[in-house]
Amino acid sequence: MQGSKLYVGNLSYNVTNEELSELFSNHGTVVEAKIIEGKGFGFVEMSSSSEAENAKEALNGTEFKERTLKVDEAQPRENKPRRDFNRGGGSRGGPRRY
Repeated sequence: MQGSKLYVGNLSYNVTNEELSELFSNHGTVVEAKIIEGKGFGFVEMSSSSEAENAKEALNGTEFKERTLKVDEAQPRENKPRRDFNRGGGSRGGPRRY
């Protein structure tokens, strides 16, 4: 594992940042734990890649709050090109008419 940031999926919607941090703190030092509200996933950053690997191996596939966790190395965000609504295309695929 190269990075120290982990993706945590299949979370219960009522899990808090603090609960997630506490869960991962059993496997090393948690730098940050952040739930993406209403999405059922979050991210945990550990203080080193070895701690992240240990946490991943220990927690992936385990049950937490009646859900089976999916823990994996976080992938960098892709910068997707933004749609330019002023150049035609718009939301319906055709040119805009004024």
